[in-house]
Order: sequence, then structure tokens, then C-alpha cells
Amino acid sequence: MAETHIADSQFLWMDGQFVPYADAKIHVLSHSLHYGSAVFEGLRAYATPKGPAIFRPQEHFERFLDSIRVMGYSIPYSAQDLTRISHELIIRNGFKACYIRPVAYIDDSVRGLKLPKVPQVHTAIAVWSWGKYMGDEGHLRGVKVKTSTFRRADVSSSLPLAKISGAYVTSVLARREATLEGFDEAILLDPHGFVAEGSGENVFMVKKGEIITPAVGYLLPGITRDCVIEIAKHLGLSLRQENITRNQLYVADEVFFTGTAVEITPVKEIDHHLIGKESPGPITQKIKETFFKCTLGQQDNFKSWVSFG
Repeated sequence: MAETHIADSQFLWMDGQFVPYADAKIHVLSHSLHYGSAVFEGLRAYATPKGPAIFRPQEHFERFLDSIRVMGYSIPYSAQDLTRISHELIIRNGFKACYIRPVAYIDDSVRGLKLPKVPQVHTAIAVWSWGKYMGDEGHLRGVKVKTSTFRRADVSSSLPLAKISGAYVTSVLARREATLEGFDEAILLDPHGFVAEGSGENVFMVKKGEIITPAVGYLLPGITRDCVIEIAKHLGLSLRQENITRNQLYVADEVFFTGTAVEITPVKEIDHHLIGKESPGPITQKIKETFFKCTLGQQDNFKSWVSFG
């Protein structure tokens, strides 16, 4: 009997070719599998009356290319090329909305840690249907979070501005620790004990009407994070970037996560401390509503954030 493949989509794009899902394979001795040397990115396309709209592709693919440069790699594609390919891949798979995962990796042609001066880098893009990252209930009512025993690495031994696969092992372990203990997600502190970010999200808190988020340093400055900063300005809300302690999160009026996968998700509990009086709080809800208008191209000030094929 032939093996059954549980396909997220019909096709992936790999090195210039559209490949059936079942044929999109790399060797078990891939360098990137063994040493975490792949670079990746994450985008979403949203269903609109005008067709699928990719949200902020230029910024996402520029960060993808920057991450590739950080690793000393290069690929023969521009952000515009990758956007065009993604639109075509979405159409070929018949999606109205989906998640988009570009990845650049090194195959089995390299053994050991030493890379050649100019490594051969492969590029692939996958798309799949992905609902709410924290589930519908978490997205609507909020999630329970644990401060992780794992911390973000010092900037002297990490590359926090790049999305490198090996760097996410800490995030995987932190998320696993949290879920095994009955929480939905983890918050990681930086080496100095200040709040850095979630396992794959940025963190915002609200206190007395003011929004506060950790300053860039030990965190990935997310594109959804940037959306919130810009939306807050548009709405006339006060926002500061500064160090935050977990004590501040415990007594915050509101806390929420941001990220491409998680979008805008309220936090209702941290380390068994209930956050605020309701979840989501009024500022979280206002930002959330505006954000989703932006993803559909319905917010005049931010129409440039969406790309139609």
C-alpha cells in the first residue's frame, strides 16, 4: 500500500521550481538539520474581497535577507521576487488565507561545522492553512503564561535580530516547559532578569493607560510589534520602550503578545497572577481591532502594509 502523506498544501516552491508536497525533501545529513544553520521567516496572507493579501511582505522578506546576510550566506532573490513567488504559490494551492514559511538552508554537501567561504544555499517557501496560534479561545479571551527558567542568551553570543533556526531551541524548551506545567506560553527573561519576550512573540503591557514594551536588545524586534507601535501613534496612545520587570507584568492593567503567528493575543494570567479586570482589556481590544483592519487593507493610513498578487 502506498504511503499516505498528510499534506498541508499541494505545492511548495524550492529553488525556482514548484514541487508537489510529497516530493519536497532534503537529505537527513543536511548541514542545517544537524547544526541549526537554517534561516527562516514567517508571514500571513489574509482573505479579503480582493483576494489573498500578504501582510507586510517587503519588511518580512527584507528581514529574511538580512538574516541570510548575518549568516554569511546569499541567495539570488530579492524581497520583490520572494513576494511574487509567494503570491503565485498561494494561488497554486488555492488558499484564500494562509501562513507563509520561507527558509534558506544548506544541504548535505557539507560535513562538520566548517562551511566553505561561499556555501551553496537552497531556498524554499511553504504555505499552509493555520488558524489561531493560541487557539480560538486564547485569541479571544487570553492565555495563561509562565515565566520560564530558560533565559535569552547574551547579545555577545547570540544574534537576536536574525531568525536563525538553531537559536530557537531555547524557545522550544521554554514553550515545552510551560505547556507541561499547564500554561499556554512562556515569557523569557534576559540575562539581567528583565522581561525579553515570549517563546516566539513580543510582549506589551498597559499601566494607567500607557503602553510599555521591552526595548530592543535581547529580543527580535517583530514586524507585528512595529505595527502596534505605529497603530498606537495613530490612535494617540502613549507608548514607551524600556526595561520591564516581571513584577510590573503582575500588576499591569493589560498584557498582550504580538507576532505573525500569534497576531494580537491577550494574556490573562502570568505565574498564577490574574492580569487586570478583564481580558482582553480595552486598549488591547482597540489595538487588536485596528490591527485586523490593517491586515485586510481597510485602514486608510496603513493600506501600504498589504500586498495583492
